[in-house]
Amino acid sequence: MKKILVILTFSILASSNLFASEMFNQMRFNKWLLENGHSQYLKNGGELVDICSTFKKNSDAWLNEECGNYPEGKMITMNNLDIKIKNKALSSTNIAYHSNPNRDTLIYYLWKYSYRDRGGHLKEFKPTNDSYDFKFNLIEDEFLKKQMKTKGILSYLYYQDGEVLIDELSPKERLGEFLNNETKFYSMSMGKSVTSYLVGHAICEGYIDGVDARVNDWPIIKDSLYHDQKLIDFLNMSTGDQKYIDEFKFYEGTTKLTNYEDISIAQTMSVALKDSVKSKSIYNYNGFVTQLIINYIKHKTGDDYEKLLNKIFADKVKIKYSILPYRNGGTGQGKLHPTISATRYDWLRIAKAIMDDYQNDTCVGKYLKTIYERRIPKNKTEPGFNRSKSYGGQFHMDYPGLKDRVVFGFGGYGGNAILIDVEKSRIVVVNSIHYNNEKFKYSVRKLLIDPIKKGK
Repeated sequence: MKKILVILTFSILASSNLFASEMFNQMRFNKWLLENGHSQYLKNGGELVDICSTFKKNSDAWLNEECGNYPEGKMITMNNLDIKIKNKALSSTNIAYHSNPNRDTLIYYLWKYSYRDRGGHLKEFKPTNDSYDFKFNLIEDEFLKKQMKTKGILSYLYYQDGEVLIDELSPKERLGEFLNNETKFYSMSMGKSVTSYLVGHAICEGYIDGVDARVNDWPIIKDSLYHDQKLIDFLNMSTGDQKYIDEFKFYEGTTKLTNYEDISIAQTMSVALKDSVKSKSIYNYNGFVTQLIINYIKHKTGDDYEKLLNKIFADKVKIKYSILPYRNGGTGQGKLHPTISATRYDWLRIAKAIMDDYQNDTCVGKYLKTIYERRIPKNKTEPGFNRSKSYGGQFHMDYPGLKDRVVFGFGGYGGNAILIDVEKSRIVVVNSIHYNNEKFKYSVRKLLIDPIKKGK
């Protein structure tokens, strides 16, 4: 009962702060529009407007803004966009899956994902002067161009045999006026696959014994179902935590864990997972396990954590622009979050580094081959861009139509996807702001599967 009350308290607080948080975010958004030459989207071209005049006197909004204390008006910059914020689970952070947002709403969430100062991010990982430069041999793809006019795709890159063959940004009239090659795209769950790549390096650098090492030296999880399990079970999302976590459902008034994104591991353990008991080891996709993995890397590497990541991103991947990692909120131990932000070409550089490791049979390449061999079957229907048959080491594997092809797949909310055919040297990188089974359903077959299967 105590756990239920704590979880409900978190939910109530989150709901009561939703309006105030969104108002603050939109004020920051408006400032960004003004400072970046987008004043056409602001009321009166960016001149100050009395926000209190837009609310009914003594309404919740009027009271939240303390309008009674501003008899001459509370003057702020306001936008003229028709932004639709739905009060549903995840909607204050992400575009709700089943929604079909208008362009104005997409602009606002693009700012949230790519340009908002999220605060609390760790020290950014900066490039050296030795970034990897791609070769280009560009071709046109009319079907892709048509899809990008109506779907949520922000950037599309196709790489084959050492060359970038397709390179497209969202059309200007869609969202392209807000994008360039330095725009950082938020990983969503593609960060899970990046975390796995970090694990491979932590093993090869001697910080972790291997994928079969037991996680029994980490006090933060001692009194939970995760204690003394093998690392491979964390990597494969098969820790037997399905009794406590379901990524695809919201449970109100239960001990099912739904808000781990906003609190530390220490808080999550005390609220919902203390004395938890392991169930059957089956695939149970969820972000909390990845949160555990990246914090375990930090636990094992200690003061060398940032040094290791700089070595990976700057020296191995050879990024051209900085990569921003993030912490989650809350207090206590375990604050690292597996999400990152990177530019479109740096996402391709990460994918190419993975492919190179596999092909060159490096130590990390051997790790990649191990997690491919140790992959497990899925037991859930996932969004189209993640709809593969297997999961291995935080990668989606065994995509329909790609039988007997060794493909490592990244997948992230909103239709973000990377597919790497590590043997045939083909890579697709899709950065997307929204995906659903309605108006925003892009063609997975033609944009993801066919390029990997057939080449260009």
